[in-house]
Amino acid sequence: MRRWLRPLPALLVLAALLGAWELYVALSGVDPIILPAPHGVISALYDDRDVLWSSFLVSASEIVLGALLAAVAALALAVAMHFSRALRQALYPLTIASQAIPVPIFAPLLVFWLGFGLSPKLVVIAVVSFFSIVITFLAGLASIDPALPKLMATFDAGPWRTFRLVELPAAMPSLVTGLKLTVTFTVIADVLAEQAGTVNGGLGYILLTAPAQLLTAEAFAAALILSLFAILLFALLTVAERRLLPWAYRPRGDVLR
Repeated sequence: MRRWLRPLPALLVLAALLGAWELYVALSGVDPIILPAPHGVISALYDDRDVLWSSFLVSASEIVLGALLAAVAALALAVAMHFSRALRQALYPLTIASQAIPVPIFAPLLVFWLGFGLSPKLVVIAVVSFFSIVITFLAGLASIDPALPKLMATFDAGPWRTFRLVELPAAMPSLVTGLKLTVTFTVIADVLAEQAGTVNGGLGYILLTAPAQLLTAEAFAAALILSLFAILLFALLTVAERRLLPWAYRPRGDVLR
C-alpha cells in the first residue's frame, strides 16, 4: 500500500464510528448533557478554544516534563537492577507494587511535602509512567544473545563496556517500545494528578469540573485534545525510532512499531 494511503483504513473506521455516534444521539433522544453529539464536541472546541488552549498548554508541559522525568528515573533504575542481582531482587517487587497504589492516596502527601504547583504533578506522572520503561528495557536486556557478552569477555571487556557497546544498542528497540507505552500512561497520569487536586488547571481539571457545570461537550473536547496529543507523541517516537534505529524498525508485524 502506498504510504499516503496507509491512514485511510483508520480514517474510514473513525468516520463510521462518528457517524454511528451522531445517529445514536439524534435517534435515541439521549440528553446532550449526558452524551453530546460529535458536532456538539466540535462546536465546543471552537466556542471554548481560549480555555481549552490555555489548559492544553498546561497539560502538555506537564506531560512532556513528566515523561522525561519518568524516562530518566526508569532508565537509571533499570540499569542499576541489570548490574545488581541483589538490587533487582529488592526493588523489582516494589516497582510492581508502586503501580497498584491509587493516585488519590499519595497525591495529598506529595502536596504536603512539595506544595501546590508543578512538582507534585510531575512526581505523580513519573510514578505512574516509569513502570513500562523499566519492564520493557529489562526484558530487552534479558533477550540478548548470551554469546555476545561472552564474546566481549574474550576481548577483556568489562561489564560497563559490554553494556555500552552490546547490550544497550541491542535493547534500544525495547526501550523505545517502553517510551511509546509511557506516552499513554503519562497522559492518564497527568489527568489523575490534576483531578487529585495538586493544582487547578490543565485539561484534566476541565474533565473533572466541566460535567458538574453541565459542560459535557467541553469535557469531551478536552478528552479529544488529550487523545490527539497522545497520538502525536506516539507518532513522533515512531519517527525518531525509524531515524535513530533503522536496523530495528519493523513497519509490519508489531502494533507498537
